[in-house]
Amino acid sequence: MPDGRRFCKLIKPFPQWQFWDPQAESVHGVSYDELVKQGEEAVGVCLALNQFVDGQTLYSDAWVVDHPWLLKLFAQAAVPMNFNISALEMVLTETQITLWDAEKIKVIAQSGMQRHRASTDAYIIQQTFIRTQAILQHNQ
Repeated sequence: MPDGRRFCKLIKPFPQWQFWDPQAESVHGVSYDELVKQGEEAVGVCLALNQFVDGQTLYSDAWVVDHPWLLKLFAQAAVPMNFNISALEMVLTETQITLWDAEKIKVIAQSGMQRHRASTDAYIIQQTFIRTQAILQHNQ
């Protein structure tokens, strides 16, 4: 969030969600068994996320993956999604896109954040956006 608050939950898979991708497990560092044991019920997570973002538009650097996944999650939970998700490119200038990768690497290195979770990824994206905007303003 603009004020620095973050939202991150492990979600217990629905019983009918039997597919598991070992590559995704490796990327996220969470096993299926961990999600079943430690994850929160999806309905509660969806309701909490709706309350947390409260009708805002969220921006994703992986919209083609994140958007369908959120639609599936909310549909399966039978909870209306009261926010929008859009591709990050919709709010970036061409110059920001050019600067993005190098600045993101710096943010990751300086933050020391390695964990691939929603809150960590969102923080890195937010800080990279702020840095690229600052560079643009400085160069004007």
